[in-house]
Amino acid sequence: MDTYSWMRQFADSWMLLAMTLFFLGVIFWAFRPDSRETHSDTSNIPFRNDTSPGRDSIEGDSDRMKIGGAQ
Repeated sequence: MDTYSWMRQFADSWMLLAMTLFFLGVIFWAFRPDSRETHSDTSNIPFRNDTSPGRDSIEGDSDRMKIGGAQ
């Protein structure tokens, strides 16, 4: 049996099984019950250093509107 046929047969049988088990393992790991806090914390990373505009910056907002042409 030549190399190509052997590798093709291996890929069609055992490698398919191995990749399927790997995929199911990754899905199970991502949706495990203990990971909710980790995913929640990770999803809020872009907003950690955001500062919300307070009521004191209302005049700054109106200046920004004048620059854009709207009044």
